[in-house]
Amino acid sequence: MTERWYEKAIIYCLDVETFQDSDGDGVGDFIGLTRRLDYLARLGVDCLWLNPIHPSPGRDGGYEVSDYYNVHPRLGTLGDFAEFLQAADSRGIRVIIDLVVNHTSDEHPWFRSACSSPDSPYRDWYVWSAQEPPDRHQGMVFPGEQDETWTYAETAGAWYFHRFYRFQPDLNISNPRVRDEIKKIASFWLRLGVAGFRMDAVPFLIEYTTPEGSSGDKDFGFLTDLRQHVQWQRQDALLLAEANVDPDQLTKYFGDSGGSANRLHMLFDFLLNAQIMLALARQDPEPVIDALRDTPALPDWSQWATFLRNHDEVDLSRLTADQRQEVFAAFGPQEDMRLYGRGIRRRLAPMLGGDQRRIRLAYSLQFTLRGTPVIRYGEEIGMGDDLSLPDRESIRTPMQWSSLPNGGFSAAAADRLVQPVVDDGTFGYKKVNVRAQRNDPGSLLSWFERMMRTLRECPEINTGSCTHVDVATPAGLLVHRADDTTGTMLFLHNLGDQDVTVDVSSLGDIAESPTEMFADRDYGDIELAKVTVGGYGYRWICLRRELSL
Repeated sequence: MTERWYEKAIIYCLDVETFQDSDGDGVGDFIGLTRRLDYLARLGVDCLWLNPIHPSPGRDGGYEVSDYYNVHPRLGTLGDFAEFLQAADSRGIRVIIDLVVNHTSDEHPWFRSACSSPDSPYRDWYVWSAQEPPDRHQGMVFPGEQDETWTYAETAGAWYFHRFYRFQPDLNISNPRVRDEIKKIASFWLRLGVAGFRMDAVPFLIEYTTPEGSSGDKDFGFLTDLRQHVQWQRQDALLLAEANVDPDQLTKYFGDSGGSANRLHMLFDFLLNAQIMLALARQDPEPVIDALRDTPALPDWSQWATFLRNHDEVDLSRLTADQRQEVFAAFGPQEDMRLYGRGIRRRLAPMLGGDQRRIRLAYSLQFTLRGTPVIRYGEEIGMGDDLSLPDRESIRTPMQWSSLPNGGFSAAAADRLVQPVVDDGTFGYKKVNVRAQRNDPGSLLSWFERMMRTLRECPEINTGSCTHVDVATPAGLLVHRADDTTGTMLFLHNLGDQDVTVDVSSLGDIAESPTEMFADRDYGDIELAKVTVGGYGYRWICLRRELSL
């Protein structure tokens, strides 16, 4: 791939500590992950996104860093990490890591020094107020778990700002020394061999905050500076970011008002994700059609990252209250399945009742929409969740490799595991695991492997236009197409449970013999005037292919 490799990538997100334990201490590590790279290569993954790997007290999943220039000792050493990067590279797999620089841990040496004296060189690396801020009980990210965004530090004799938990003091992005330090951190990891970063909480990172409150102004210039810096270090470096903001603000994160793509390369498409969930709940494609129509046009070489599930809850905050209740009723009917009043803390397989047809339909839909697909570890085998665990931890259980004790994740005693393995019910490791599915051609894992291989044959999906096909369709059926210089693909997804038939013969620029590339069943010869799609079925049809290109 070229320096825009991310446009045609398949990104696989994982927690090192829950993927594979190599030494029996109950915690996954880089050596264990290295041993599983062949599995990931066979699956079809060419980019790994690692959740936080740095030293941390671990009170928020590692998203409170205490040392940006090292790896957490329980994951291994920097040497282990370097060997892992080399092994991944030899298999054609790039690695990106979380860059969590909106805040640090309150145990970070910078913050401890800042608290120790008003004259500390790190004092102005954070945001302080000598008086109690009037808005200290406003702007919480985690309703019900936070009660303030300013906390009084006794040792400092002042209030410090924290958009998230009180143990995560925000860095002062307006300080040039802080900005330079963030660039230095990026340089360090790029030189080690990572291919880029997934940036956490970017809207908060670039937000101007003072004791008088936040004006809402954003320092987009820092994103421009950071983009230039990382590409100076490594030309093909990627900046993939989390920015769940209003649609009219999205393009500012990609580039300036002149239309240049000079900031972030990619953004997660939270708006599309919520609309897909609503469509699946209703068994009606209209929300997806609306999302495709309303998505703002991106600068050239910018890209969306699509996803169904990630390491957090399903975020439904962009839906209306009534729409959110529809999704809750379908996929999170019990109170303990919900989080923060806006999300669902479940994996997709249990949300869909373990129905293989609907799981495959959902992922086929995600992988055929515009953008680069991102998949969370364990989704390819249909892993479940553990609602007895607190908050987001319910979906962060260990990978299920086999029916051996602890699902083959670790040889440690069960009570020493970093997280308990899902061990009972429909989604327990004895029923849902890699080994049981690997050689079963009808398994979900085998299906994912086939779908990912097919995706490689259809470059229009990632880089071409993606448009809804406005033909008379039966209830529940979504028809859309992807067009590029390489050809044209037609996709049909039936969100309902009954077989339907549609006439798409009015489409222009069609080859004499359209080709079925991927489908939920064998539909026989293609007759565009009468295309049938089974209940919860899907079809990928190649209408045109420029073989000379």
